[in-house]
Amino acid sequence: MGRGRVKCEQKKEIETFVECKEVKAVVSIGCCYNLLSEEGIDLAGSPSGFPISHGVKSLGFTLGKSSRDLACQSAERWRSLEMDAGVRNFELHAFRAAFQMVLCKYYPEVIVTSPSVGRQGKALRRQQQRRILESRLHIEDHTCPSFDQKHCGIAYSFLNPKESKMDNKSVSMLDTAALSHGNSFNRSTRCEHTVSDDKYLLFEKYCLSGLCRLDLKPLDNLNLHRLWDEAEPFADIIGPYWSLRAALAPVLETYILLDRLLFLQEQGSSLEAVMLPVFDPVLSPRNVAIIAKKPKS
Repeated sequence: MGRGRVKCEQKKEIETFVECKEVKAVVSIGCCYNLLSEEGIDLAGSPSGFPISHGVKSLGFTLGKSSRDLACQSAERWRSLEMDAGVRNFELHAFRAAFQMVLCKYYPEVIVTSPSVGRQGKALRRQQQRRILESRLHIEDHTCPSFDQKHCGIAYSFLNPKESKMDNKSVSMLDTAALSHGNSFNRSTRCEHTVSDDKYLLFEKYCLSGLCRLDLKPLDNLNLHRLWDEAEPFADIIGPYWSLRAALAPVLETYILLDRLLFLQEQGSSLEAVMLPVFDPVLSPRNVAIIAKKPKS
């Protein structure tokens, strides 16, 4: 059984199975499609991991790095997350998108290398979870009171003077309610500013960590706050956009795997090859195996 993890290893294990008489069967499970080298896109002259079949090569259809990255995504992984965890993940995607803006503006020479900053999110998620727990301890201080029925009745009387005559006491109560509502609104505004500031601090940490991963030093004119102000209004559409985009992931993964299956089937009657899911995708999103065997001699 083989599970090639990087670049052309999965291609090599399939080719070795075809070429080596001593190998009678192979079970290949795809993985790390983002590390595949692609014919016509990556370095010329180097062996490519996609496509390998004559049928797919004849189509002249290329995936590109973004599509290969997307093929690694799993809808099953997202379904298993609770809402808070899903929101945190979308925030990390927003940080990564804004960090790309940082690189484009301040480090344009790095962009052409398609930099990878790895998984920067685990530590940030832990920090966010601690903040959430701490905020819940003080939730009463941040809860905005609403008008009760008595205040609503006063407001109704104010809007309908013919049906109810207001006395000075009622007017005073209405003023007090309005003042209370105004204070609540101010507290709510402060809460929103606090949340925004917290997100910026997390974004700042993300950027500094990313720059460190890329061996880059923060420039003197680096203005992360301004870039985050530009990016933050678009953070809310990350979730819907990513969900629609991720729906294509199984299609792209299947296309890559079918290329490998077709390569084996192109060998003629010298072997048998099938592709099928071998376990529940909840256990692992990479659950589709290519199984091939040679006939008994």
